[in-house]
Amino acid sequence: MSNATHRSPLEATDSTPSALGGVQQIAPGVVRIRLPLSNAFLLGDPGGPWVLIDAGTPGSAGMILRAAEQRFGTDAAPQAIVLTHGHLDHIGALHALLHRWPGVAVYAHALEQPYLTGQSAYPPPDPTVGGSMSALSPLFLPGPFDFRPHIHVLPWPPGAAALEGWEVVNTPGHAPGHISLWRPADRTLIAGDAFVTTVQESLPAALSLRPRTVHRPPAYYTPDWEAARVSVERLAALNPQIAVTGHGDPLEGQVLTQELEQLAAHFDEVARPAQGRYGARPAVTSRDGVLTLPPLTARGQALRWTGIGLLLLLLLRLALHFRSDDQGSVNPPE
Repeated sequence: MSNATHRSPLEATDSTPSALGGVQQIAPGVVRIRLPLSNAFLLGDPGGPWVLIDAGTPGSAGMILRAAEQRFGTDAAPQAIVLTHGHLDHIGALHALLHRWPGVAVYAHALEQPYLTGQSAYPPPDPTVGGSMSALSPLFLPGPFDFRPHIHVLPWPPGAAALEGWEVVNTPGHAPGHISLWRPADRTLIAGDAFVTTVQESLPAALSLRPRTVHRPPAYYTPDWEAARVSVERLAALNPQIAVTGHGDPLEGQVLTQELEQLAAHFDEVARPAQGRYGARPAVTSRDGVLTLPPLTARGQALRWTGIGLLLLLLLRLALHFRSDDQGSVNPPE
């Protein structure tokens, strides 16, 4: 019997992409695109109908388009775009993609609709939970975002062949209408940010994707920790064989099983922040958006203004850079 028979699904696929825009086949008909600070996924066989899961960070449309064209052909539009949720790092390229694919429908949970149709901003990020990415989180705009008329409420239409065999699992907590996608036939899980596989609160870890481990949802943007705990328990009960997440590399097999079970069993001790705006009290939301927020501490106010200051400095540097380029491109008078 050949050794290939014993290879795990990930061992039998491409190696983990080291470059941004790189692709990795995770399971039959499932391809990951590594994007700046997040992942997107292509569902479908080469040359056939396909679906895009999530739309990456701002500026990543070109990477998504190149990966899709290589797998499905030039100008092959997806049957649909499905969002696990609508935070900026998962919808950042969506306007650019819809400009390229104007007839494509975007599907999200009903509780995500107010944040994707201009009605409400998400609960603001919490920079007080610890970590360098958390300190930068005021730069990650909470919306509101408006993708009308493309936005539709799940479920997706029955004719989407690339989604056959996939089920929606409601996994709120990180976002009010967060979903994960589950294929029971081979126990493949697209978790979104219900949990992730890198320490996303750390900027070095978020960039390097190391360590690779089952980790809580990104703490700086999780406004309901009780719902997040229940969602992790729900996913652990599925006993996935392979899991891909919105941040980090895929995990599989015994490592995935043990670490996900540990996160579910000890969530309050290892995941719920000991400090922060939402640790004890969640943001209250409805189908209309945010209703009430817990108060921001004085430290949180200071960190928010620090983040705003960093954003202004970044914008100033960019403005000076482009001004310098413009002046340098003008030919001096003879």
